[in-house]
Amino acid sequence: MASNQQTRPVVGEVAKDSASGRIGVVMGENGGRVQMRPVRGGREWDAMPGGVVALSAREELSARLAVRNHDGRVLL
Repeated sequence: MASNQQTRPVVGEVAKDSASGRIGVVMGENGGRVQMRPVRGGREWDAMPGGVVALSAREELSARLAVRNHDGRVLL
């Protein structure tokens, strides 16, 4: 396997829906679609399996940090 080849994200991993540009947590599969939920929670959406890609470590950290910063502002 080539080192630049991406593997498909599994349930619980943070991934990007390349069709919409949204980042979310993979929740499962149903009817040939991948179900994703925003990192900080909310309503799930369906994504095409071929369009769901794993994030780099830097992208995942950035997404989680954005959620943490948002949550910190909301609690103040």
